[in-house]
Amino acid sequence: MNQIENRKDEHVRISLEKDVSTNHNYWDDVILIHNALPELNFEEIDLEIEFFKKKLGAPIIISGMTGGYAKAKSINENLAKAAENFQIGMGVGSQRAALESSELKHTYSVVKDYDIPIRIANIGASQIVLWGHKKTLEYANIMIDMIDADILAVCLNFLQEAVQFEGETQAKGCLKEIDLLAKDLDIPVIVKESGAGISFDVAQRISKTNISGVDVGGLSGTSFAAIEHYRAEIYSNKLYSRVGETFWNWGISTPKSILNVGEATNWRLPIIATGGIRNGLDVAKSLALGANSAGIARALLKPAIEGNAISEIDIIIRELKTAMFLTGSKNIAKMREVEVLYEPKI
Repeated sequence: MNQIENRKDEHVRISLEKDVSTNHNYWDDVILIHNALPELNFEEIDLEIEFFKKKLGAPIIISGMTGGYAKAKSINENLAKAAENFQIGMGVGSQRAALESSELKHTYSVVKDYDIPIRIANIGASQIVLWGHKKTLEYANIMIDMIDADILAVCLNFLQEAVQFEGETQAKGCLKEIDLLAKDLDIPVIVKESGAGISFDVAQRISKTNISGVDVGGLSGTSFAAIEHYRAEIYSNKLYSRVGETFWNWGISTPKSILNVGEATNWRLPIIATGGIRNGLDVAKSLALGANSAGIARALLKPAIEGNAISEIDIIIRELKTAMFLTGSKNIAKMREVEVLYEPKI
């Protein structure tokens, strides 16, 4: 394996073998108010939504996790089968590896074999800064074709880059480059944080561009600083082991990030609530706070490896419907009207 393949393999193995969660899951600070008189029948509940002009069977996105090394193909294929089964969206991990090694394209393009209503391509923001607009546009179209993408996500993963010993920390001019890309591509471009969340100020700046949506990727679940801490330990790199540990819990919580983006943009931009979503109740909480859909990553990684992604998502959907029933929400629009308490403890 080359350096990128090794890194991707290590990311997955560490996520499975180590506790890389933040010290607090902020979804526990969000409470939905029980409705003792829901006045609807369970079977009436409708999960369908329209998202980026596509119909989804439920407001769930399988967040981009991997690709670019041999074992990733089976993970992405199992996730794609589940996305097809439930007619939900799916992203893939950063596609840079396939741009550098064409023999790795199949680890991503396997998702084309399945009827998935929304496929989301993925590239890191630091790469497009390094490439410049002309090269970025060329590569973006290759990545889009690779999976027949409906959306391109540009990953704002600067925390991870800063604590990774091979990290690329070029951020100057980033928003301008993303804006140009969004203007020139034929499909929507969204920005996606990877665990550190979105502030009100950043959301305001995004709202003044051609960017079409925000995946808030907030603090609550997997800490990429923690993953890089453990990776540094593998290589006996004391400097980056220490830095990763120091920034383990850095960021803005996912619930707060949803509110930041919604309030800063007058709820104009579609919001994907990724970051710490463990179950269908967390999905329901994200919708009640104002998100349009919820992105799920680590909770599906082990089931995907074991071939149980369909059964796990089936449970998550049942949990979501139960939360909707107990709040008297017949559909997703009603879920966004539910009374919710949000009292951050940290």
